[in-house]
Amino acid sequence: MKTPIRILTFLLILLVFSDAKCQKTSPASNMVPFATGLSQPVCITNAGDSRLFVVGQVGYIHIVDSQGTINPQPFLDIHTRVTYGGEQGLLGLAFHPAYLTNGYFYVNYVGAGDSTHISRFTVSSGNPDLADPQSEFKLLTIFQPFANHNGGDLKFGPDGYLYIGLGDGGSGGDPGNRAQNPMVYLGKMLRIDVDQGNPYAIPPTNPFYNSTSALGEIWALGLRNPWRFSFDQLTGDMWIADVGQNAVEEIDFQQAISTGGENYGWRCYEGNQVFNNTGCGPSSSFIFPVYTYQHGEECSVTGGYVYRGDVLSPYYGYYFFADYCSDRIWTLHKTAGNWEMQDFGHYPGNNFSTFGEDSEGQLYIAGLTSGTIFRVIDNSTGFTSGDEPAGIKIHQNPNSNKIRIETGHQDQPILNVTICDINGRILYNKTIRKASYELDPGFWPTGHYLLKIDLEGKTLTHKIFVRK
Repeated sequence: MKTPIRILTFLLILLVFSDAKCQKTSPASNMVPFATGLSQPVCITNAGDSRLFVVGQVGYIHIVDSQGTINPQPFLDIHTRVTYGGEQGLLGLAFHPAYLTNGYFYVNYVGAGDSTHISRFTVSSGNPDLADPQSEFKLLTIFQPFANHNGGDLKFGPDGYLYIGLGDGGSGGDPGNRAQNPMVYLGKMLRIDVDQGNPYAIPPTNPFYNSTSALGEIWALGLRNPWRFSFDQLTGDMWIADVGQNAVEEIDFQQAISTGGENYGWRCYEGNQVFNNTGCGPSSSFIFPVYTYQHGEECSVTGGYVYRGDVLSPYYGYYFFADYCSDRIWTLHKTAGNWEMQDFGHYPGNNFSTFGEDSEGQLYIAGLTSGTIFRVIDNSTGFTSGDEPAGIKIHQNPNSNKIRIETGHQDQPILNVTICDINGRILYNKTIRKASYELDPGFWPTGHYLLKIDLEGKTLTHKIFVRK
């Protein structure tokens, strides 16, 4: 039985309290430099702690601490095994869901024979900031007929399986029709079980598991160059940013309930426009993007993440993406059943190559040419009910879940306590006259809640987590 990726325990739907309900606030945006001096950063991820791991295309993985300081010694150095240049190099990194116990992580790089190598490495037993370069265990080797369109990303999904994004093999226009050929890996999203088999097993729930006319590892097909893809940490939905040919960049969306087998259209379609439909089936056999944009100043999409950091941020639940050529960043979210794009800003001189998340869901973006990692400022906008009251302390017993509120008053002030669930529903509301108060939410389901305290016309809010 698969062990699903642990959804981070801080997740909540964006809520802001008013006297009657929970509501959203207006958005704002900004970015600040977080770390500088990195060489060709193409991937940012975390291992479940305060560190960021940054992949350098040349063949290095660096550790950046929570203050933005880069460790002088690389976490992993395999530059002598990596074929670097253009779109080739060390391109992806994913930590095993049980990394803290097994020390396994997986990389995607172009190496010997101009091939894509999917390999497992192990952290050093004596130093958590150093991997063992001799521990390489190869899972897949896939020949790349051309130097471009290698894909390069890999991620563990909520199901615990490893997903691998592969480009169509390069050149232009997919001359070998590889993306539509179910008997080759190129132009596909693969899904494998790294905890079974040798070197891996094909999940029996893969759409082509028992097929004789398609490779069992294929999860989805019809991709040109899925440079970056990600999973929404709350919903499990997959977002794929597929780089276009000459005219259209696209964002593809796959719901968590998908059973796989989607065909995203390339080379028959570029975005939602016909590209070369010779031998292609009807349009109904393809899944079209949820968002596209035309070439101009923009020319190459860099996929990001759905922001699941601070639940008070106006961007909670928004998908972030950028364009490598124009250095513009946008967000995408659904409003009244329609996908809505918003401009997040223009930050020239970077060539944005990748987004990444830390263990708390905060969002980062890297400039390939600037060597700078920026942190997205989520700009939580506070609450509409007034300033926070001074002197209040909130203590939650980690063993019993009981919450104690200390007002810091000598007398017995009028205190109003409200708790909302993740859907904004008020579960608890009580007005009391006490200097301190204790309540026990332990009978509620495991999850996050927002606690609101009204005292003397001012309001304090606090995130709590109930665990069984």
